[in-house]
Amino acid sequence: MSPVMRAAAIDSTGGPDMLRVIDVASPRRVNAEVLVKVVAAGVSPLDARMRAGSRYPASLESFPAALGYDFSGIVTEVPYDAHPLSPGDEVFGLTAVPRGTGSYAEYVSVPSTSIARKPTRLSHVEASAVPLAALTAWGMAIDVGKAHSGQVVLVHAGAGGVGHLAVQFAAHFGAHVIATGSSENASWLRELGAVEVIDYTTTRFEDVAVDVDLVIDLVGNATDATSTRSLSVLRHGGLLVTALPDEWTTMADDAANAGVRATGFAVAPDGQTLAMISRLLESGDVHVYVSDVFDLAEAAAAHSAVEAGHTRGKIVLKVCDG
Repeated sequence: MSPVMRAAAIDSTGGPDMLRVIDVASPRRVNAEVLVKVVAAGVSPLDARMRAGSRYPASLESFPAALGYDFSGIVTEVPYDAHPLSPGDEVFGLTAVPRGTGSYAEYVSVPSTSIARKPTRLSHVEASAVPLAALTAWGMAIDVGKAHSGQVVLVHAGAGGVGHLAVQFAAHFGAHVIATGSSENASWLRELGAVEVIDYTTTRFEDVAVDVDLVIDLVGNATDATSTRSLSVLRHGGLLVTALPDEWTTMADDAANAGVRATGFAVAPDGQTLAMISRLLESGDVHVYVSDVFDLAEAAAAHSAVEAGHTRGKIVLKVCDG
């Protein structure tokens, strides 16, 4: 492998135009890490916030810094000969950015516990859209929310990258799913498993939803006080799980005063859970949607598209052929 590789990186935080394709040092595999040639990388709002300097502002300790959590690619090196993975295997997973090189690069070296075998029915482009969004959706709806038959689950931003997977996971486990979304996405959300869709452009969700057991908040309190308003639709003792707890400094007090529970959530790389999700994707019980694909050199445009909002599913960068 060459000592340098192509990567979409930033020299400092700022707008999308800070992203440019440059040569950076190729990663070295160490200990139990697996070296992966990246074919495609998912683009998420978390990437955009890190680039802008609003997420982990002190964690980008050196520049240039390649961004990106999601990836799908081909194993090139493994820790030892008898390892379960072999060179040539197709995998997908999460990087530890900003602790290491992100996935907007030709190679990543990641712990073997951060990856799983790619579903064979998915292309690398499709698979790269899965890890961050799916692990977040699973963590919020299943691990924390315990979505199950008999529950009423409200998913905010149901058509987004995390939301469209949270809708499917909750429905798969038997919950009655209500999703907020635009009228353009209503029929699609029903196809994914939502029993009810609330058009947020015309209807206040609190005027329609009642006795909800679990709220999956992917909008946050900075947008029309969505988190605070969601407390009123929960049954007594119900639970709200938000992906944006930093926007809601009074969360604990507000929830206690309303007689309900609320917690934030932060995703972590988890190859075992990703393997379970892979089986659902392989069987066709769950689907991932990719709205747009950009070349690596178009990373700035991809970030602009993410920041424009209202994206159905995920946006992906094509890094190389594979």
